[in-house]
Amino acid sequence: DDYIDIDDTGPEGLKGADGGYAWEEEYKRSWDVIQEDATGSIQSSIMDINDQRKRKRRLRDTAAIRRGIIRHVVVVIDQSENMGTRDILPSRIQASLTLLEHFVNEFFDQNPISQLSIVATKDRLAEKLTDLSGNPMDHIGALRDKTNKDLAGEPSLQNALELGMHALKRAPAHGSREILCMFGSLTTCDPGDIEQTLEALRAAEVRVSMVHLAAEVHIFKRICTETGGTFAVVVDDDNMKDELFENVPPPPVVNAKATSDMIQMGFSIKANGFDVPTPCACHHALSFSGFICPRCKSKVCSLPTDCDVCGLPL
Repeated sequence: DDYIDIDDTGPEGLKGADGGYAWEEEYKRSWDVIQEDATGSIQSSIMDINDQRKRKRRLRDTAAIRRGIIRHVVVVIDQSENMGTRDILPSRIQASLTLLEHFVNEFFDQNPISQLSIVATKDRLAEKLTDLSGNPMDHIGALRDKTNKDLAGEPSLQNALELGMHALKRAPAHGSREILCMFGSLTTCDPGDIEQTLEALRAAEVRVSMVHLAAEVHIFKRICTETGGTFAVVVDDDNMKDELFENVPPPPVVNAKATSDMIQMGFSIKANGFDVPTPCACHHALSFSGFICPRCKSKVCSLPTDCDVCGLPL
């Protein structure tokens, strides 16, 4: 007679090798990672997780990869209404601006002769907040401006990339050209065909990377992939810092551009003790001290920077 085979082994027959049920084997319970110590505190587990992340960052660059030392980077900040969301406390925009301040300091600490510029996009437009400069205080001052927290409309990735490319056109060929975007919006309102912008990015050899605060967007990831950049989606506050600081070390040098050229560099001497205040070439402000360019003898306020008169990197 026909019969039906019924598994009568009971619940014990459904358990896997680790003692859990079969449907639990592929599901990792994140709360099991945190364990209490003898005093009932979880601080030691949190410290272990942070130490693992630090070790991962230290072991990341152990491979022998040739990297450039002169970089020209444009940072694009999303200032659309989506950045006011509070899924990252206190809000996306406030957390981003605070983290970008630390990023600027760390960037110039590891890339002292590189240059940075900041671009903001909101209300379907893009605006340059700072020009390409090697002075971190200019960029930090722009990030701390209260008007940066005024959010409006939708961002325009195309306008931001076009503005970034225009700023990088004057960058010398011996340095890398990069655009780093920090976005929270899932949409972009562009005036034209973004495919043409992608072709222009590839032709200009501009590397685009993005740290997204919400989710993966196809066109965003495609632009990053086809230009040789990276795309990352933030999981939590700690991961947000890790993903952003992945862009602090210089990217690998492309073999086609791996040329060795002599670069002129000026080592200025600090001059102070002027009898009368003299204007600087960078801000046209009067001061009693500054740094003298060895080529044209003009005065600048701080280092590192480019001489505003002769263009010599100082």
